[in-house]
Amino acid sequence: MIEPHAPAPPGSAQSSDGPGGDAGCALPLPVRQGTGRFLVLAGVFVCAACGLVYELELVALATYLMGDSVTQASVVLSVMVFAMGIGSLAAKRLRRHAAAGFGAVEAALALVGGCSAMALYAVFAWTGDWGGMWASGPRALLVAFSLATGLLIGAEVPLLMELIQRIRRQDAGGAVADLSAADYVGALVGGLAFPFLLLPLLGQLTGALITGAVNAVVGGALVLGLFRQDLTRRARRTLVAANVCVLAVLGSAAVLADDFERAARHALYGSDIRVALRTDVQEVLLTGGRDGRPLNLFLDGRLRVGGRDELRYHEALVLPAMNGPHARVLVLGGGDGLAAREVLRHPGAHRVDVVELDAGVVRLARHDPALSALNAHSLDDPRVRVTTADAFDWLRGAPPAAYDVVVSDLPHPGITASTKLYSREFYGLARRVLAPGGRLVVHGGAVASRPRDFWTVDATLRAAGLRTAAYRVRGRQAGFAAGPDRVPVTARAHRDWGFVLAARHAPGPRLDPSGPRPRTLTDASLAADVRAAGRTRVRGLPPSTLVHPRYSG
Repeated sequence: MIEPHAPAPPGSAQSSDGPGGDAGCALPLPVRQGTGRFLVLAGVFVCAACGLVYELELVALATYLMGDSVTQASVVLSVMVFAMGIGSLAAKRLRRHAAAGFGAVEAALALVGGCSAMALYAVFAWTGDWGGMWASGPRALLVAFSLATGLLIGAEVPLLMELIQRIRRQDAGGAVADLSAADYVGALVGGLAFPFLLLPLLGQLTGALITGAVNAVVGGALVLGLFRQDLTRRARRTLVAANVCVLAVLGSAAVLADDFERAARHALYGSDIRVALRTDVQEVLLTGGRDGRPLNLFLDGRLRVGGRDELRYHEALVLPAMNGPHARVLVLGGGDGLAAREVLRHPGAHRVDVVELDAGVVRLARHDPALSALNAHSLDDPRVRVTTADAFDWLRGAPPAAYDVVVSDLPHPGITASTKLYSREFYGLARRVLAPGGRLVVHGGAVASRPRDFWTVDATLRAAGLRTAAYRVRGRQAGFAAGPDRVPVTARAHRDWGFVLAARHAPGPRLDPSGPRPRTLTDASLAADVRAAGRTRVRGLPPSTLVHPRYSG
C-alpha cells in the first residue's frame, strides 16, 4: 500500500519535484512543503484536543455513573496512560505504512471515543442491576474503553512523526518539539472545551459523538488530502468507506441521542419521570408525586429523597438536635426544604438559614407542586432565608456564636466533592458558629455498609473539639443518601442512616418534651438507636482533614 522510504540522516537533502515544487520533499504533495507541515501540525492539534475530550469523558463517566471517587478517576487515567505507551510501541510496526495506519487509527479512535459515553450509559442503565458475574460489568467495560482509547491515542504520535518527516527531513529533536507543541496546545483547548463548551451545551452523549465526528473528518481529510499519493487506490477507497461508515454511525447516534437518553432514564428510574434537568451543579430528577405514588428526588443519580421514608430520615436528623435552645437554626444543604420543614414545626424557631449549593434544587423545591407540598412550602416561610453558596466557604464568613442549632444535611462523605464538608476544618468552622450550649447534627451515611466512614465522621467531630453521640435509624424501604455509589433503583440499597449529634458538652439524643409530637420517633426508640449504633463502633480511626481525607469512595 505504501512505498517505503528509507530514513535519511539529519540535514541530508532529498530531491523531489512533486507538485509542491520544493527541493528536499520526500514525497509528492498537493501543496507547498511549508503548507504541508502546517496542515500536519494542525491535524495534531485537533487530534490532541479530541483525545483529551475522550479522556475527560471517561473520567466524568467513572465519577458520574459509578461513584464520585478519586480512586476510580485514578484507575481510568493510569490505565489510559499505560495503554498509550503500549500503543506507541505497537505503532512502530506501522511506520512503513504511516499514512494508511494513521487513517485507520483515527477512524477507529473516532468510533471508539465517540460511542464510549453512549455504550457505557446503555450498559449501566440496562444491565447495572444484573448482579452475579456481571456485578462489576460496567466498571470492567469502562476499563476496556480506557484501554482501547489509550492504545489508539498512543499510536498517533509515532505515525505523525513519520508523516511530518516525509514532508521535510529535520533533526529528531526539532520534529518532536513541533509535534509536542501542537499536541499540548490541542490538549489545552480540548481540556477547556469539555467543561465549558461541550458538557453544558451538548451534554456527555452528544458531546462525545460530535468530538468523534470531528476526529474522523480531520484524520481522514489529512491522509486523503495530503498523503493520497502514498496510498494505493484500494487503500484510498477503503479509508473513504471506513470514514463514511464511522460518520454514519456517529451521526445516527447523535440524532437518536435524546430518545436514547429518555429510554435509559426510564430503565434506571422507571417510567414515572416528571422532571429531568441539568443544573449548573448536577443532574436533578423527580419521579412520582402523583396519583398517590411516592415522590423520589435523585441528585446525580443518587436517591436523596424517598417519599416513603423521608419523614423518618428528616425527623431523625432534626428533632434530637432541637432539644434545647433553638431560636436560630442553620441548615447546611437541605435545598429540598424538608429539613427546614421539621425545624419550623418548633414554635421557638425564629430564624432558619438554609445554605444550599444548587439554586436549581431550591427553585424545584419552591415551585414543583409535589415537592413543595411535601416540604410544606417551608422555603417560602418568612422565618427562612435561603443562600446559594458552598457551605464551607459560607461558614468561613459567618459570624461566631450565631446559631443554637446547626443541621448538616449533606451527601455521603465518600463523594469526592463532599469530603471537605466532612473534614476537621469544616467542623471547626461549624463549632465556631455555635452559640454556648448549641448543637450540631451530621448525617454520616449508612452505618451497616460503611461503618468506617460513619465512625470517621465521629472521630473527626471529636478532633474538632466537640463531644459526640451517635445513633442509627432504620428505614422501611431501600434507603437514600446511604453511600456515594450511583446504583439503579432496582438494585439492593442499604436500609439505615447514621447520625452524629455533637456539642461542646456531652450531648444526649433526646426529644424536646415541649416540641411537636414526632410521627416516627420516641425517646425509647431513640435510645435503642443509640445502642444499635454503638454496637458497630470502629475504634482508633484518625480524623479526616482537607489534605488527608479518610473516607472511602
